Amino acid sequence: MIIHRSVNKTVCCSGFVMGRVSLTIGEIPFAIDDTIVGRNLFYGILWAGNDSPKNIIGTDKHITVRIAPGKYMIEKEKRMRTEERTKKQIIIFLAVAYLLPYVLGIFMGFGYSKGFDVSIFPAAQMYYPAAGVMLAALITRRDDQLLPRKFFVGFIIVSAALMITAVGSILAPAAFWAMASQWLMIGGSIVLWILYFIEGTARRKAYGMKGSKWGLTLLLALLYLALYLIRTAVSYGVSGQISYFADIFMSPAAWIVMASLIPSFFLSFSAFFGEEYGWRFYLQPILQKRFGLRKGVLLLGIIWGLWHLPINFFYYTSPSVGFISVVSQLITCVTLGIFFAFAYMKTNNIWVVVIIHYINNNMAPVISGTFSADVLSNQTIRWVDVLFLLIVNSVLFLGFLAAKVFKDRKNRIPTMDERAEGAALAEPVE
Repeated sequence: MIIHRSVNKTVCCSGFVMGRVSLTIGEIPFAIDDTIVGRNLFYGILWAGNDSPKNIIGTDKHITVRIAPGKYMIEKEKRMRTEERTKKQIIIFLAVAYLLPYVLGIFMGFGYSKGFDVSIFPAAQMYYPAAGVMLAALITRRDDQLLPRKFFVGFIIVSAALMITAVGSILAPAAFWAMASQWLMIGGSIVLWILYFIEGTARRKAYGMKGSKWGLTLLLALLYLALYLIRTAVSYGVSGQISYFADIFMSPAAWIVMASLIPSFFLSFSAFFGEEYGWRFYLQPILQKRFGLRKGVLLLGIIWGLWHLPINFFYYTSPSVGFISVVSQLITCVTLGIFFAFAYMKTNNIWVVVIIHYINNNMAPVISGTFSADVLSNQTIRWVDVLFLLIVNSVLFLGFLAAKVFKDRKNRIPTMDERAEGAALAEPVE
């Protein structure tokens, strides 16, 4: 038998075989129920190769077509390689970003039970999501000329050093560890800024680190700050303390602290970049591609919330109210995650969520009136507080899911691999 191309450019068979026929192309088996389906299949496959007729070797019931690798096979093989690489990346990412904090949570819990200072653990944990992404990229995309190796390796080293200080603060308790962690965060941020600019525009763009739409970024950051203050004012108002809230902003100290947040950002950005590069840059596009724009963001909020579990039990609160803290954290991460996703998708700028996350964490000491980061630890949370949080955050943030940016899948931010491969075709290496 011969499969050949006729004058009207359809692929047909000479010597038809009626009934069910099996067909093997390379190592891929196909089943053909009738001649017409067979023609269509042959047409799709043969045109993926070259245009010459193809000899069939085999019996009437089994046909083997020998074809040179063409577009069909190349694309299929490429998809398979991409899927394998993505699976490996996710495993590495989850091991570093998720498993590592839970393992270190054992040390954290032990330290908490002994009355040790465990404040280094939540600070160090913020670095692990980005460290997981970067390690995955260094392993699975090591041949990519646009890979920002210097920045990635530098970030992983800072993350590892902070992890060592956290464990050291439990194994050999001393005030030295807290001071060392602070200097590591500040010094690490300065070094990482240097490495960031050394990498050049092409590499930063290829791996989603280059900023864009700065005007819109600033507006979205200010919008979040306004929503944050509205939520705080409502909270104080419900508890009958609205005058206390007003007094905070009548104090010069509040304005001095808020002004200092601007230069402080550049000395501590690495912690907030650490979370957002993992959650928004890496995981959000993967989840949105798999589950849809809205469901992907909601699922990310749950994953992000549960990631805080060791901190909820041993830092934010105590084990006795840890479960309430986890529920509160889930509500916070799902609702805030909607706005974070909205801002990121509107700008395609990772820095917008880094800045918003920084505002969220560093305004807490201001709105408490204590101007101390200690307000974040040993909190008292009641179920009525959780209910209030659910209502207020839902009113303020759930509506963003109805935004136009969530309605069209074309608005999905590209995954790390999609972004890097697209940049490789478009950008020269500096």
